[in-house]
Amino acid sequence: MSRVGVKPVPVPAGVKVEVAGQVFKAKGAKGEQTFDVHPRVKVAVDGEKIVVSREGNERLDRSLHGLTRALLQNLLIGVSAGFTRKLEIVGVGYGAEVKGKNIKLTVGFAKPVELSIPEGVTVVTPDATHIAISGMDKQKVGQFAAEIRAVRKPEPYKGTGIKYEGEKIRRKAGKAFGSAG
Repeated sequence: MSRVGVKPVPVPAGVKVEVAGQVFKAKGAKGEQTFDVHPRVKVAVDGEKIVVSREGNERLDRSLHGLTRALLQNLLIGVSAGFTRKLEIVGVGYGAEVKGKNIKLTVGFAKPVELSIPEGVTVVTPDATHIAISGMDKQKVGQFAAEIRAVRKPEPYKGTGIKYEGEKIRRKAGKAFGSAG
């Protein structure tokens, strides 16, 4: 039995859900999202919770069972509260600013790097060294945060670069100067 899949998903207050065939719809304070359920998985609304079940006991069925339940839970959290990922920029002269539908990163290259912000994702820069990415789709928020971080990953000697807030960077010792001889 799937340990994740058998747990019912609680529906947050203020969220309306409906299942029409293999299409799951949820509407909440942040917006509306739909999810196409795999044909080998069944989703049923039981009062204030959602129950996910599977047809058989094959490997594909078992893997889809837990996956579908987790994706539905993320969808419900997204339409009610949303997801946020925060990044920090470390380095002298490094910074970020939002210009329209783009984010401009100045991270030690000859020219600033500009990335276009995807649809459904909101980016805010409270100051030049912090970036807050939010939205109702967990995958889009996490993917865009990873793309920003990939522009200049934190390096292990000085720790400069773009890192997730609270991320610990494993530091290396520099060259040790000793007496030659």
